[in-house]
Amino acid sequence: MSDYPGFTIRVDQNPYLPEGGREVHAIVTVEARSPGAVGPGSGRAPAAEVIIIDTSGSMSYRGKMAAAKRAARAAVNVLRDGVRFAVVAGANQPRMIYPQGERLAEANETSRRSAAQAVSRLEAAGGTAIGSWLRLADRLFTGYDDAVKHAILLTDGKNQHESAEELDAALRQCAGRFQCDARGVGTDWEVAEVRKITSMLLGGFLDVPDPADLEADFLAMTRASMSKEVADVSLRVWTPQQAELRFVKQMVPTVDDLTEKRVESGTQTGDYPLGSWGSETREYHLCVEVKPGDVGRQMRAAWVKVMAGDEALASGNVLAEWTDDEARATLMNERVTIHTGQSELAEAIQEGLEARRLGDADTATARLGRAVVLAREVGNEQISGLLDRIVDVVDPVRGTVRLKREVAKADEMSLDTQSVRTVRTRHGDVAGGG
Repeated sequence: MSDYPGFTIRVDQNPYLPEGGREVHAIVTVEARSPGAVGPGSGRAPAAEVIIIDTSGSMSYRGKMAAAKRAARAAVNVLRDGVRFAVVAGANQPRMIYPQGERLAEANETSRRSAAQAVSRLEAAGGTAIGSWLRLADRLFTGYDDAVKHAILLTDGKNQHESAEELDAALRQCAGRFQCDARGVGTDWEVAEVRKITSMLLGGFLDVPDPADLEADFLAMTRASMSKEVADVSLRVWTPQQAELRFVKQMVPTVDDLTEKRVESGTQTGDYPLGSWGSETREYHLCVEVKPGDVGRQMRAAWVKVMAGDEALASGNVLAEWTDDEARATLMNERVTIHTGQSELAEAIQEGLEARRLGDADTATARLGRAVVLAREVGNEQISGLLDRIVDVVDPVRGTVRLKREVAKADEMSLDTQSVRTVRTRHGDVAGGG
């Protein structure tokens, strides 16, 4: 009997295509439920955790270092017994804080107390070289192949003390080896840089403008990691001959394009990494381009499976059927519509903010105006509120806006960060932000 949670797949789509139609869209909802999991810390999988704290010189301002130490101690204290862990200080070069030497310690009452004491002695000095921090984490995780391997990364600045190429090389090395969630504290770090790190390492990130909020964030990340029950899950997608899988995007809990992460796993079959899982639900948007068929013809456009290693845990079908019934062919599935708007909303916000930073007022106005329309259509009041801090909305229906002259950097970073996250909207469904 499998020790894995019970996985299910639900496919939402309109399978009907008009004559000559090629593009099939579907929302694949993957749910995992474990009857034995009763709350945080109940995960059965062995686990390894590395907590990386930025200790560069800038952390000495605005109480960031003190808050980071409180957060790290809180995270250490909720590690369950038996978990392997380490705490790393990040600067120009990473440094082991606990334990001594490049190894992981076993969590118990004594080691958690010793680690908390070591964290209390941290001081801020030096620069920022995140790639080297991640490489150390990768070395620490070596040998724990069956464990849920998770890193927490805290930074308050740009990756200034190594090249972009060095960071990219480190990310390529670490991708698929462990997951990483990140937090950016203050307003001197780069959203795009941290987004790239967590996307490559299948994690999430948030902005923490107020250092006082770090402790709660670290507790949430660590408890979520402790609840995982299976280390490496993938979505396997088969498509028929003469069909092309255009994209696979995670839409819930965050928007993340998985298309380029494909690993070939068989004839007309590819695997998309989903990372570790506990009891949770995630949603994915698939688009398949198929060869047009005659009216009345039915086909399987894709066969999706949730995989843990070579074991299939759940499966579902994406279908296509050609019809001359215009009403059927033009009916949009509600979930597909919502997620299409969600993806466009994230893109519009990111492109609009980038244009604003580059001084391209026309593009910024157009893209942020489009974001105002999309946020209203999907009922995302949180994103609408954040947009109100960046633009003056003249007409929310048409997306007519004026860029504000003065914008707090924290507000800009929050909008950029929240654009890829998902929240429940007033319509009771999901939309970008959160």
